[in-house]
Amino acid sequence: MPMSNAIKVAEVGEIEDGGAIKVSRIKTGTLDDIAVFNDGGEYYALDDTCSHEQASLSEGWIEDATVECPLHGAKFCLRDGSALTLPATTGVAAHLVEIVGDDVLLTPAEGSLA
Repeated sequence: MPMSNAIKVAEVGEIEDGGAIKVSRIKTGTLDDIAVFNDGGEYYALDDTCSHEQASLSEGWIEDATVECPLHGAKFCLRDGSALTLPATTGVAAHLVEIVGDDVLLTPAEGSLA
């Protein structure tokens, strides 16, 4: 049973392995857009904006449960949003992703709501 405020953002197979989509903050009701990642069939969601500088993490490189910012190469953990490498020193918010049937559902973290 999905969380009550879960939002369908895709269907399984729509986000390619090693890829991501950006979900607008207008749709999620959050302060930032949210990036939803597929890493080897595991789905994760983080705030889309790198904490170091204005860059979209959904455009980054995904590998081994990390995403590398396309601008300056900072890496973030897909599981919890923590900053793993410089130049980022602050993590980004992580959000819950659930697969229910063929639906990819996103539940924004409480502290991220606008």
